[in-house]
Amino acid sequence: MVLFFALCFVGVAIAGFSAFLIFWPLTLVHVRDRHPVLASEFGEGAFLKPGCLRWLLAGGFKAVADRSLSGLATPARIALLVMLGGLGMALLLWILSQVIK
Repeated sequence: MVLFFALCFVGVAIAGFSAFLIFWPLTLVHVRDRHPVLASEFGEGAFLKPGCLRWLLAGGFKAVADRSLSGLATPARIALLVMLGGLGMALLLWILSQVIK
């Protein structure tokens, strides 16, 4: 039963990953088009850069006075949190299943 719930959390992580793949590129395109200073800080290939993901998780977009940016970055942040949370819970449940054996 524990592994079933772990598999369910993997499904939640996949859903978060899907939403992340939708909203994060849209956020980066918005930053590129409307905030050139921030885009230059991000640099090329910002999609999986740890600094850019840290900026997203920390809510760095809230410092920029742009409601459109917040409207795109907030769902990307939630999706990233859901993805990481789902994978983390699946890992914990898998470890629990190994301990129970």
